[in-house]
Amino acid sequence: MKSLLFLVLISVCWAEPHPDNSSLEHERIIHIQAENGPRLLVVAEQAKIFSHRGGNVTLPCKFYHEHTSTAGSGTHKIRVKWTKLTSDYLKEVDVFVAMGHHRKSYGNYHGRVFLRESSENDASLIITNIILEDYGRYKCEVIEGLEDDTAVVALNLEGVVFPYSPRLGRYNLNFHEAQRACLDQDSVIASFDQLYDAWRSGLDWCNAGWLSDGSVQYPITKPREPCGGKNTVPGVRNYGFWDKDKSRYDVFCFTSNFNGRFYYLIHPTKLTYDEAVQACLKDGAQIAKVGQIFAAWKLLGYDRCDAGWLADGSVRYPISRPRKRCSPNEAAVRFVGFPDKKHKLYGVYCFRAYN
Repeated sequence: MKSLLFLVLISVCWAEPHPDNSSLEHERIIHIQAENGPRLLVVAEQAKIFSHRGGNVTLPCKFYHEHTSTAGSGTHKIRVKWTKLTSDYLKEVDVFVAMGHHRKSYGNYHGRVFLRESSENDASLIITNIILEDYGRYKCEVIEGLEDDTAVVALNLEGVVFPYSPRLGRYNLNFHEAQRACLDQDSVIASFDQLYDAWRSGLDWCNAGWLSDGSVQYPITKPREPCGGKNTVPGVRNYGFWDKDKSRYDVFCFTSNFNGRFYYLIHPTKLTYDEAVQACLKDGAQIAKVGQIFAAWKLLGYDRCDAGWLADGSVRYPISRPRKRCSPNEAAVRFVGFPDKKHKLYGVYCFRAYN
């Protein structure tokens, strides 16, 4: 609760005699004004911070008093609380709390977050070993006695958004299955802001997919008849919010840098799916996931014109330099499909994590 400058209007009614023995009501307004205004001010020097998976980042937050430049003039202990704002803006996830010498971190932030405390009024939060789930908006709240103030900082991650549907085909995932599908492919379900940024960067996809807020949307850069009509304007088409258990769509996933090596395995023969899995294991690696091929393509410029198996049973190949017979018109991760695992033969993409 902030100590605010306030004004109180009090209406006082009284009666006084009138020459014709009737009475008229008069209203007097009394002004009462508080002398002290707000003392505590919390500010974030930057509204957006950019980082990537595996990195470290500082979310800026400092607090001041109105008449002093330092934080030491208060008589109460300072309590600093960091929370993460969720997509519905009604719930907050606890991240970190500090008061005096007491410190507490929560959930998957445990052991990864602490205050910078470069000065006595510094409430900035350091997040180490960033994971995909750390993306989002954070609130810094400073409380001193009866006063408090807040500031919000957005943490953006460098990465790539990609559409995903399972072997079963188009529109087969409810919201919860969509979340798991992204996690299985080394990614998380994308937010609207991430999809919007991807659309601005040229992502065009005609199938509707779940987003992290429970909405269903899809990005169109080249309007055409099957995708909202050819006379419509480019944009992110919004289907609205649907039943998370019963409604079924595709999903848009988001992934970022990885700590490892993504590569096409040089092998003397083409392989079935099971042979591909074993070939990566023999090479000290795992068969790569869809999120990893998209991250290698988008963030590392990986280019290979050989179709290869991935962990979900799909066959794809990444093209960063469009050329004849290898995605001649656009840079893209080309999708061959979900071939028969026992009889179709392809190469394989592997991933070896760094320790």
